[in-house]
Amino acid sequence: MQFSVILSTAIRYMLPLMLIFSVFILLRGHNEPGGGFIGGLVAAAAFALYSFTSNLDEVRRALRVEPRTLIGSGLLVAVSSASLSLFFGLPFMTGLWYDEPLPVIGKVGTPFIFDVGVYLVVIGVTLLIVFSLTEEE
Repeated sequence: MQFSVILSTAIRYMLPLMLIFSVFILLRGHNEPGGGFIGGLVAAAAFALYSFTSNLDEVRRALRVEPRTLIGSGLLVAVSSASLSLFFGLPFMTGLWYDEPLPVIGKVGTPFIFDVGVYLVVIGVTLLIVFSLTEEE
């Protein structure tokens, strides 16, 4: 396959910027609009754009993790954060918060950890779909 030189050069610069922006959206999301779902879509879009200019093996090497592993670990993180309140005798998915705000992130609690799980699941599911569509038979 022949790829556009301009697009492949632009994607090399855009991929890290889009990934940093997706983490920014994730970190901002538990206090303001954004969060795990939108941040995950931005990160998956970065790798989807990269798949337009490279072969699938290069994209998988850049990702370094199988999408199914991202899905499983994201589900584990989300369910763990939602279940944590049960150990304190509180209803399922009750938000628990760390008292001291962390630099850059702010107040951290189980909603933020749940958002991280959603972030991983969205990246995994979206990339699994993209990779399935771009695989050559």
